[in-house]
Amino acid sequence: MQHALYGRDGFFTSAASGPADHFRTSVHASPLFAGALLRLIEAVDQRLGRPKILQVVDVGAGRGELLAALAASAADTALAGRVRFTGVEVAPRPAGLPATIDWRTDVPENLVGVLLATEWLDNVPLDVAEIDAAGRARRLLVDTATGTESLGAEIDPADRFWLARWWPRAGLGDRVEIGWPRDVAWADAVASVRRGCALAVDYGHLRSARPAFGTLTGYRGGRQVDPVPDGTCDVTAHVALDSAAAAGGVPYRIITQRVALKALGVDGARPPLDRARTDPAGYLRALGAAGAAAELTDPAGLGGHWWLLHEVGIELRGTI
Repeated sequence: MQHALYGRDGFFTSAASGPADHFRTSVHASPLFAGALLRLIEAVDQRLGRPKILQVVDVGAGRGELLAALAASAADTALAGRVRFTGVEVAPRPAGLPATIDWRTDVPENLVGVLLATEWLDNVPLDVAEIDAAGRARRLLVDTATGTESLGAEIDPADRFWLARWWPRAGLGDRVEIGWPRDVAWADAVASVRRGCALAVDYGHLRSARPAFGTLTGYRGGRQVDPVPDGTCDVTAHVALDSAAAAGGVPYRIITQRVALKALGVDGARPPLDRARTDPAGYLRALGAAGAAAELTDPAGLGGHWWLLHEVGIELRGTI
């Protein structure tokens, strides 16, 4: 998974195409998502007392689509002139990205502001194991050319420790995705925030409802495909959100995207039909926005994503 995603000519390191060419995220679905995040950023700014410089860091920034949308919208707010946007990504800086957006491969330290990670943790590499007939968790091996799977040796003690705490009810034939590398990655990211908040938005599950057969899959060209780690497709697995949350080491909340976006003003309500007679153009715009909001908040789709929010030195209740 590490080699396929981040190795030489890997899925995310290749300049040939961007993630948006292969799968659809909330960032790509509608500008309403960026608008909601901007309202969250404004609330953090207010809670911080409107610092001279407010940092907004996007980890796993793709090709900078979210940052570009946030930067354009922030120009008309009280953030103008004070907010500094930074993309963190292994891929080279995208052509055409506004010069005001910084681009780097590591998360800056002592951040005062907001750290965002939208569909990043699901691409942090991990190992998969399967429970064999003797009840042993054995590492799942894969042929990188064909995708053929086989069982290898038993997992190591660190993996067993994580499974015992976070995936304790795995039984015969179950596949488990060992999430501690993601816990480490997220803990490091959260530790970079001195004051403000860290937000991860991702596919995920909780200890009370781990998927028996795992979630490992692939995406290529907008289609779900077998997760063959040959560098030609995304290889992804849902995130054990409660495990990552505990690793963060600071207070947190886990809520669905549907609940979070509604709190931030994205509700999907259709405009009154009377408006079609008095303001046809406005009605059509509002109807389009309602459709986009409905997609973002659909509990069977993007609205079923989890938001993991850590507050560092501030309190955001009443905003989200």
